[in-house]
Amino acid sequence: MSAADAARTGTTDTVHTGATGTAPTAAGRRGVVVGPVGLAWRPRVFWYTVAAIAAVGMLVVLGVAIGSTWIAPATVVRSLLGLESGPDAFIVSTLRLPRVLTGTLVGLTLGVAGALTQTFTRNPLGTPDIIGVTSGASVGAVAAIVLGGGTYSVSSIVLGGGIPVAATIGALVAAIAVYGLGWRGGVQSYRLVLVGIGVSATLDAVTSYLLVRAKITVAAAASQWLVGSLSSTSWSSVWPLLIVAAVAVPLALATSASLGIGQLGDEVATGVGLAVQRHRLIVIALAVVLTAAAVAAAGPVGFVAFVVPQIGLRLAGTNRPPLLLAGALGAVLVLAADLLARAAFPWQVPVGIITTVIGAPYLIWLLIRHRKEMSR
Repeated sequence: MSAADAARTGTTDTVHTGATGTAPTAAGRRGVVVGPVGLAWRPRVFWYTVAAIAAVGMLVVLGVAIGSTWIAPATVVRSLLGLESGPDAFIVSTLRLPRVLTGTLVGLTLGVAGALTQTFTRNPLGTPDIIGVTSGASVGAVAAIVLGGGTYSVSSIVLGGGIPVAATIGALVAAIAVYGLGWRGGVQSYRLVLVGIGVSATLDAVTSYLLVRAKITVAAAASQWLVGSLSSTSWSSVWPLLIVAAVAVPLALATSASLGIGQLGDEVATGVGLAVQRHRLIVIALAVVLTAAAVAAAGPVGFVAFVVPQIGLRLAGTNRPPLLLAGALGAVLVLAADLLARAAFPWQVPVGIITTVIGAPYLIWLLIRHRKEMSR
């Protein structure tokens, strides 16, 4: 699409030119062009993203410092840089850092997945939590836990790929079911949400059946995992999530321009040359992989994928949630919730409970607001 076409649509992030420099990318807005790719320059999005990333860095240091034994932030930084040795360095690198990194990556992947699905469906309710992807990943992961004996390592031995592969398969099956059942010559966002709610309820029933049939010790381990917890994470759960994030997040960012075009509707998107159905399948696949990786690592941490894209949307003042900003805000939310769960209570509260307490009232408010708008 040419720069002139982009200026007329007013919503695309990328234009194609043959030069390097600056060029108009949207109505009244200039962007940076490098070879065939041009990115719109949005200072507000950029600075909020930088602020969110800085907040993630501070929360990582604070999250490693806080525990049964307080470690000074300066010591934490030196340990992370490999300049510290002794007991503190062992606590930082072996005991606390995996938990904090898992929380960061879970928030990042869920935030990006939520922004993808909300943009794709053009509906704030179109998140992995609502449309069944999270429930599908939960079924797969619980099946891995039950069959594997209740631990990540045992599941990996028994099932080969372990919890990550099982969660991905479950999420993929759920996404295919929702998309297939919601298809009527096309996919409408409200139909996708309604079908997703039904599929989620069915999959939740399957999860409950697996827990009832499992041994009591295994069922207890799976039940703790199902509320979304970072307490049992280790380096063995960090690496799969890190690999998925390193591959899928850049691919998701590469779909940004197509997502902007898709906001104009199927007819307009097709008219400017976007392969709508292929684009949707790519977006769904990326959201499924990101959600499944997060669920496999920490369980279904509720409402992160729902809340943070909407926060990013309002902070940025754009027509859709910025992907990178949503990911950074997701990491901020999960890390802050984990800190609150550890510091504000005499016992450790699973992080999923804190995010649910934050996200559920927002969902209720959004539904009430939508109802009022529909009644006008």
